Amino acid sequence: MTAAQAEFHRVAPNTSAVVLDAPRVEDGAAIWRIARDSEVLDLNSSYSYLLWCRDFAATSLVARGADGEPIAFVTGYIRPQRPGTLVVWQVAVDHAHRGRGLAGVLLDALTTRLAGQGVRTLETTITPDNTASDRLFTSYAERRGASVEREVLFDGGLFPEGTHLPEVLYRISPIAA
Repeated sequence: MTAAQAEFHRVAPNTSAVVLDAPRVEDGAAIWRIARDSEVLDLNSSYSYLLWCRDFAATSLVARGADGEPIAFVTGYIRPQRPGTLVVWQVAVDHAHRGRGLAGVLLDALTTRLAGQGVRTLETTITPDNTASDRLFTSYAERRGASVEREVLFDGGLFPEGTHLPEVLYRISPIAA
């Protein structure tokens, strides 16, 4: 058992069947379904989740249930112009597995691993109405003793749909505990 898995079982008891793992291409469909069913994430094409599992597996994690299928995920990438910055793209937990701290454990495990590779800052964007994500990333920063800077990254008017809320950039640093 990895240190992240041991920490997960300490924080979220009665989850001994959950395993943290890098996503594989064959996980793309399940990750897409979890994102779709979240009802808060912007849903990307199913094709993009397959690509994500192939090209960004090193900067993403899935939690697998007893049957080996993904029950939660966090996807991210390293910013090309800022190699010390992880951008967290999406975090979601299947409805049946919510309320056990799984999203926070995935985030902690991913950033702990990447901090060992020189990543010092986490960025993500959150719409103002997404209180669950605000709580997730704010509590993550508190656990790490990190600061959170917030600024509008993309004004809602930039989106072609015309009804999109602004995307607020959360910059959390340092991520090393």
